[in-house]
Amino acid sequence: MSRVAIFDCDGTLVDGQANVCIAMEEAFAASDLEAPSRSLIRRAVGLSLPQAMAMLLPGSTAAEQEMLAERYRIAFREHRRAGLIDEPLFDGMRELLIDLHESGWQLAVATGKSKRGLRHCLETHGIKHLFCSLQTADDHPSKPDPAMINTVLWDTGLQAGDAVMIGDTSFDMMMAGAAGVRALGVDWGYHGGEELLATGAVGVAETMNDLRKMIEGDQP
Repeated sequence: MSRVAIFDCDGTLVDGQANVCIAMEEAFAASDLEAPSRSLIRRAVGLSLPQAMAMLLPGSTAAEQEMLAERYRIAFREHRRAGLIDEPLFDGMRELLIDLHESGWQLAVATGKSKRGLRHCLETHGIKHLFCSLQTADDHPSKPDPAMINTVLWDTGLQAGDAVMIGDTSFDMMMAGAAGVRALGVDWGYHGGEELLATGAVGVAETMNDLRKMIEGDQP
């Protein structure tokens, strides 16, 4: 039986918290605005950029949100060009992905990152070939809209019951729920385990071994 495991990227596959916070602070500074706290910035990770800016700058207009989003993109690109971006895979993630792939799972990504950013990240780690479907904020509404998961199901020819969504934020859990897909949380990302459970996770993994068992259905 064919199955697909759909992964979020930032906070689930890779740890890029510092990169996001610094680029966000630079975007606000370039707009002569006081940057939000890093704890608030981390809570916005997972949303598409304009939606994140709406959360981080309450009362702002759509034009202001897009301006901030573009300044964030510019800051992030400049950091990447200067070789300052560090997005390490979480310990054990590479081995988990390879193991799942070799055991017959199809793998996909559903992320708020840009298509360019996602491909660069996966290619840098030499794992892009493991994924059959890459869905990003460039082509879809922001999470928790289910469009990214629905497109993965279309790409793979599978049904919701054949899929599992793995993520670190409440947005991932709610997106999975909206698509009718089983949701699994990881506790090494941006939102806490209790919040993940409250927004639809059937389980929250504390280790890669936990996650593998949960994906296979050996644990909740």
